[in-house]
Amino acid sequence: MIRLFKHYIPHAVVLLGLVDLLLLAGANEMSWRLRAGQIGIDSGELASRLGSHAAFAAVIVLSMVSVGVYGAESLRSMRFAAARLLVAISLGVIALAFVDFLVGGQNFWRSTLAYSMAFAIVLLILNRLLLGGFLGTSAFRRRVLVLGAGNRAQRLRVLGERPEAGFAIVGYISMSEARPVVEEAIARAAIHNLTRYVENLGVSEVVLALEERRNALPLKDLLRIKTAGVHVNEFSSFLERETGRVDLDTVNPSWLIFSDGFSAGRAISSAAKRLFDIAASALLLLVTAPVILLFALLVKIDSKGPAFYRQSRVGLFGQNFDVVKLRSMRTDAEVAGAQWASKDDPRITRVGKFIRKVRIDELPQAWTVLKGEMSFVGPRPERPEFVADLEEQLPYYAERHMVKPGITGWAQINYPYGASIDDSRQKLEYDLYYAKNYTPFLDFLIILQTLRVVLWSEGAR
Repeated sequence: MIRLFKHYIPHAVVLLGLVDLLLLAGANEMSWRLRAGQIGIDSGELASRLGSHAAFAAVIVLSMVSVGVYGAESLRSMRFAAARLLVAISLGVIALAFVDFLVGGQNFWRSTLAYSMAFAIVLLILNRLLLGGFLGTSAFRRRVLVLGAGNRAQRLRVLGERPEAGFAIVGYISMSEARPVVEEAIARAAIHNLTRYVENLGVSEVVLALEERRNALPLKDLLRIKTAGVHVNEFSSFLERETGRVDLDTVNPSWLIFSDGFSAGRAISSAAKRLFDIAASALLLLVTAPVILLFALLVKIDSKGPAFYRQSRVGLFGQNFDVVKLRSMRTDAEVAGAQWASKDDPRITRVGKFIRKVRIDELPQAWTVLKGEMSFVGPRPERPEFVADLEEQLPYYAERHMVKPGITGWAQINYPYGASIDDSRQKLEYDLYYAKNYTPFLDFLIILQTLRVVLWSEGAR
């Protein structure tokens, strides 16, 4: 994987994206030459069009990221990838045509955009047919040796068997006398020189997956492997990198303290985040005001009660604040007390069902963002009635309140709908990853992929 601004991206995705950029620029050039020939004008120098080609390629790739073209499912299924490609390219072309119209530019003619769209669809699908199979081969998977043969090693085995896994486990070494869970593990005593064994297997990374580390760390072996140029990783850090979440079953306070992350000296990025929140929330409120007012009226017509409702939530540093949303439930929804929302909740009104599905009920929260109580990106704020129980049952739950809550977040784009203690545990693992690895780049990635959640109702509410 390639680490970009503290976030890991698989090599296969990076290579596929770079090839896509080149093909999209080529598609735009072919469309320009085709249209120039049709109307009988000189196509001119290629250098004069490099800017428009780069803009076309960048916008389409960003659109592809936002709808999940580079996700695990798209890398596995050609049918899935083709469907998302069509949507992404269409959205990108519409955005380019709209922007060109607003600024009165002549960089993207409607005719050339139509040709570019056709060429792009053909070239990108061919790219996936030709390159897709190659990306799934072992050439793009790190060769991993696991030190350990217990339950942790078994978890790595299951993780490595996923089609989208970026690593391949080449062996397991049992480091204790206990009966191994992974039966094919080789006993450490059977290997005379572990460093030579690692070199012979062509291992690029060794993962320490011992069940009991106290007085059991093979320090001499690890030191020799490390000095031989092979990356040595700890189990929790490996899981964090491969899954995009902090594994609550294995982390401990010392790992959270000494591992990379939770950087306090990020004043510049925090200031930039606040400036973005102010500008984006003000613009969103201005643009969507007619939509909010229209659905506020529909909510009033559909059921008795106010169009908007306020609800107390726990925010930064555990401070309570009121969140404002369009009402999607009956006014008597919680006469029996606070309840978890469910997927097909009978308390939801007819209009409420629609506005929740397309996230229109969330739009008024832009006012909360403008006031500074929330951000666009961050852990979803929870109700105080639930937070007290969650902090008792889930370790490190209070740490999610060390960052400002958001309208969308890393958990929302990665975890399916759910509302229970177990779901909260899963989402907490993603929230901790976000808090630990926050950068403006990760925020940008989350905002882009929120479009996928809205279009296909993926992720969590």
